Amino acid sequence: MQASTDGKTVQLYLDYNVRTRHGTLRLLVNGIKKRLFDILLASFVTVAILIWLIPLLVLLIKLSSPGPALFVQTRTGRNGRVFPCLKFRTMSYVANAKFEQATRNDMRVTRIGKFLRKTNLDEMPQFLNVLVGHMSVVGPRPHPLPLDAQHWHTLPGYRERYTVRPGITGLAQARGARGETAELHKMQVRVRYDHLYIRNQSTRLDAKICWWTVKAAVNGNKNAW
Repeated sequence: MQASTDGKTVQLYLDYNVRTRHGTLRLLVNGIKKRLFDILLASFVTVAILIWLIPLLVLLIKLSSPGPALFVQTRTGRNGRVFPCLKFRTMSYVANAKFEQATRNDMRVTRIGKFLRKTNLDEMPQFLNVLVGHMSVVGPRPHPLPLDAQHWHTLPGYRERYTVRPGITGLAQARGARGETAELHKMQVRVRYDHLYIRNQSTRLDAKICWWTVKAAVNGNKNAW
């Protein structure tokens, strides 16, 4: 009787180890596939688009308002590590300005800034962040540090968004959950989308989200301002 019980225990232990190894291997393979997808897409965008888009938009931004054309903001990355997130500047330049979310009809947004925000072109420099490993093409959007501080310890599931690399775009943004988050329920919706993505992430889903993002950029996102 004892031997039989021990045999079942050993078999359960072996089955558990096999499932654990398979799960770890699957995560490793999926991580490699995702990183390969990121590098290939970011390299293509850099060579085919950014090489001419960056000089063009830098010129237009500089002509439209004084200040640097690129906006570098410290944001939270994977496992809470901060990194310099790149964007085209879309607002009037004020040195050492206090963080404040953009609102609809925000007077700080420049004329070309409105176009860049509406089409998501302001995020294009982040493909360089992808190449150096700060970000992924698809993942939860990285938020400014003051916004993280507001929700990190109070909003359930918020910090778990950063168990993966943040993305240039994400499931939340592709489904319209973007823009100002002054109301708590708006951030809660984003967090739910982010958790849904993390649980179901795959190369196929990433490709779908990229396509949805491109369509939204072409049509103009009503929540972008």
